[in-house]
Amino acid sequence: MEKRTSFLTSQFRAEEQDEKLFLEGYFIRYNEETELYDGVFEEVAPEAVIKSLEKNDIRCLFNHDSGVVLGRVGNKTLELKSDEKGLYGKVEINRNDPEAMAIYARIQRGDINACSFGFYPVKEDYEIRTDGSTKFIIREADLYEVSAVTFPAYPQTEISARQQDIEAIKKEKLNIRKQKLKEMLST
Repeated sequence: MEKRTSFLTSQFRAEEQDEKLFLEGYFIRYNEETELYDGVFEEVAPEAVIKSLEKNDIRCLFNHDSGVVLGRVGNKTLELKSDEKGLYGKVEINRNDPEAMAIYARIQRGDINACSFGFYPVKEDYEIRTDGSTKFIIREADLYEVSAVTFPAYPQTEISARQQDIEAIKKEKLNIRKQKLKEMLST
């Protein structure tokens, strides 16, 4: 199973409540198409992360770096909830962590305003459109992290994995067409 990340330009924001500092915003927007690269699109279905929210100890990271953990579900420093718009998250910033405080300040100032998420695809559909583009719909994802990110973009390895998926789909469609032609010729 390929590990993947996705991105989202967000209204991720920093705020203070009862002397606690929080970062919050939508890490995933449901049913919104994102262009991964030319001619390849993806969207996340509303049901995609339900199982992960029930069973996973999801972390909030900075730039997908597992060395920069801002919070986690397991110790209740990260709260995630799914609503009709998407996956909303609120992470409590540790005032004793200088790195977390620096990230908080950058988000507060607006230098960082994007989100991303890391997942393993469990179930997904795809369609090849009449214009030749391909759209993937994530139906179920094993979500393991959400991130505030500086540059929201798919890593090259993930794009390569998606390109391999598209090539396999095209090959499968070609084989089906060949089989149908053989059947037509043999009758």
